[in-house]
Amino acid sequence: MALTRTTRSKLSRTQKEALDCYVFMSPAIIGMVVFLLGPILFSAYISFTNYSILKSPVWVGLGNYIGLFNDEFFWLSMKITFIYAAVSVPLGLVVSLLLAMLLNQNLKGIYLFRVIYYMPAVISGVAVALLWKWLFNPEFGLLNWFIGLFGIQGPQWIYSQDWALTSLILMSLWSVGGSMLIYLAGLQGIPTELYEAAEIDGAGRFRRFLNVTIPMLSPVIFFNLVMGIIGSLQVFTEGYVMTQGGPNNSTLFAVLYLYRQAFNYYSMGYASAMAWMLFLVILAFTLLVFKSSPMWVFYEEAKAKKTSKARGRTA
Repeated sequence: MALTRTTRSKLSRTQKEALDCYVFMSPAIIGMVVFLLGPILFSAYISFTNYSILKSPVWVGLGNYIGLFNDEFFWLSMKITFIYAAVSVPLGLVVSLLLAMLLNQNLKGIYLFRVIYYMPAVISGVAVALLWKWLFNPEFGLLNWFIGLFGIQGPQWIYSQDWALTSLILMSLWSVGGSMLIYLAGLQGIPTELYEAAEIDGAGRFRRFLNVTIPMLSPVIFFNLVMGIIGSLQVFTEGYVMTQGGPNNSTLFAVLYLYRQAFNYYSMGYASAMAWMLFLVILAFTLLVFKSSPMWVFYEEAKAKKTSKARGRTA
């Protein structure tokens, strides 16, 4: 890639800058093609094959996708994943917004509390799953010990078919610090003049929250909603580390079932077909949220442009 001094001197300054730009970008581009785009295209190919790693792929066409529609465990895993997402996403949005409003106060030491509430979002993965597995232990777990102080016998949590999924939904609140921080930035970006004007008009605290805070935060809510949907439909670590999909497949998430097909049964083609089906489902939900956003997401700049256009027409 190196150019001789004679060749380089013939290049214009713009060409030199473009060449330098591509040289510096090349490691990232090569890495993306080799480690991201390449595996994506390969998984798309093997999703139409019978591939078990040890043997060469055998083309089966749509056989893997047809098999998914007849696989009761696939539909069970999708059902459990949808229930988890339908409950954990709205719950996380509400809790993180409430925390952000509490931490948006001008109080002494508030920065320390912001750090404390955000720290759990940084600590994630297997370590958190093991921590919560201990908390949910029905014999010596901290949760049942605390409930027992009030004379109440705690449930079996992740060891019970009826409570396992609920336990993991409650555990999802551990990571609301990330959404809380984004909400906090959005709250601090709301002009105080809007609250003052609403208060002069006689709006109470609830009306100010409903008519000022929520519309001005709608782009932030939209962002957190999209990220929450994408993340919740790909939940894996909790089910793999804490429950292994049990008891009685009550926490068999879609990605966990995909992992079993790929690395327990070595059905790489079937697992790739599952991955692409899950991708299409996530894409459909994301597009649905984007499609609905004009009805409830408020952008101040867009409204200002519409107002100026309307004034120009009437002038």
